[in-house]
Amino acid sequence: MKNSMILYGKYDGYKSVFDLINEDNLYPAVCKIVSAAEKYSLSGDVFKAYLALLIINDENAFSIACEKRDIPKGSIYSVAMNDIKVLRSLFNAEIKNSYLSDCIRNYTPNPDKADTENYAIGQMACRLAADLDKAESDEAFIEVIARFYKDYGTGTFGINKAFVIKEKGDSFTLEPVTKFSNITLDDLWGYETQKKQLCDNTEAFVQGNSANNCLLYGAAGTGKSSSVKAILNEYWGQGLRIVDVNKYQFKYLSAVIDSLKDRNYRFIVYIDDLSFEDFEIEYKYLKSVIEGGIQPKPDNVLIYATSNRRHLIKETWSDRNDTQADIHHSDTVQEKLSLAERFGVAISFMKPIQKEYQQIVIHLAKRAKINMPEDELLDRARVWELRHGGMSGRIARQFIDSLSEYKEVE
Repeated sequence: MKNSMILYGKYDGYKSVFDLINEDNLYPAVCKIVSAAEKYSLSGDVFKAYLALLIINDENAFSIACEKRDIPKGSIYSVAMNDIKVLRSLFNAEIKNSYLSDCIRNYTPNPDKADTENYAIGQMACRLAADLDKAESDEAFIEVIARFYKDYGTGTFGINKAFVIKEKGDSFTLEPVTKFSNITLDDLWGYETQKKQLCDNTEAFVQGNSANNCLLYGAAGTGKSSSVKAILNEYWGQGLRIVDVNKYQFKYLSAVIDSLKDRNYRFIVYIDDLSFEDFEIEYKYLKSVIEGGIQPKPDNVLIYATSNRRHLIKETWSDRNDTQADIHHSDTVQEKLSLAERFGVAISFMKPIQKEYQQIVIHLAKRAKINMPEDELLDRARVWELRHGGMSGRIARQFIDSLSEYKEVE
C-alpha cells in the first residue's frame, strides 16, 4: 500500500503509520508518535493528529500548487487523489493491538506545554485532524487538505515564521527557528514615527503592493532588531516570513532568493548589524542582489537590514583626501556610498534623551509588574545607565531584568 503513493509516499515519516497498521515494528512506531505528541502537545487521537502533522509538513507538487490557488485540475489532481485514497484509508484504519490503540487513541500530553511555536503547530495539526475526521468521502477529504494548504501553506514555510541558513559544504539549507521572540510593537516604547514607517512599508508588502528594501540605522540598543522581530510577529499570520542571513553568507543570497520566489509567502531577508570594513568586499554580493543584477529580485522578497552606520561601509578621511593614489577617486567614494542608497526606506533610531529613557523604564517596569516607588525606580535607573554605557532601550530592559526580586507575585 505504501508504494501506491506517488506524491506523499516519498515522505519517510509515513513509515511509522504503515508499520503500526501492518503490525511491523509496532513499538518503535508508537514511540515515534508519542514523541511527536509530547513535542507538539498533541492530545486525543494522536494517531490521526500525527498523520495530519505529516500531511501539513509534506511539500510536494500538489501541496505547493494548492498553496498558490484552489485545487489544481488535470493530471496532478488524479495523481493526488490516488494518494488521498490511501491516506484516508490510513486515517480510518484500525489498530489491532488493543493496548497500543488505547495508548494513542486517547492520549493526554504532559501538562507542561511545549514551547510556543511547537504548541501552535500541534494545535494546527489537531484542528486539521478534526476536520479530516468529518470528511465522508475521498473528495471531501482532499478538499479539506487543499483548503488547509491554501489558508496556511505547506511544509516548513507553512508552520514556521523564521529561518536561518545552515551551511553544508558548498550548499545550504533553510532551517526553521523553533523558538522565536514573542516581542510585539506595544512592547517597544517610543519611536512611534519609526514604527509607523516600518509598518506602512511592511503592510504594503504583505498586501502585494509596491514596497521598498528597508535600512534601520542608529545607536546601539535603540530597538532596531526588536522592531523587525515585532513586525514579523505582527504580520506572519498574513503570510510574512523571515530569513536571517549574516554577511559571511552573502555568497548564498542569490540561491536563497531563488528558492523563495515561487512560494506563496512574503519573505524578508533580514541582515542584522550590517556594516563592512574598508577591506571587506562581501557588500558587492548584496549590491547585486538588491538592484543591478541581470536577474531581478522577485516581488515576494524584500531585504531589511539594521546597522549602527548610516553608510554601512567604513569610510576614512583618507578616502576623501587620497586623490593622488586613486585616479578615479570620486568613483571609489560613490561605490562605498551606493549600497546604503539601494535601500528605499532608511529609518533613523537615535539614542533617547533623559526624559525618554525614564519613560521607557517606567513603561517596562509596569509591564514587568515591578513593585517599587517611581522616584526610587528612576534613581536606580540613572545609576544603572551610568554604570552600563548610557541610555537606550536595551539598557533600560537590562535594568528592569535586574529587579526580579521586586516583581509582584501573581
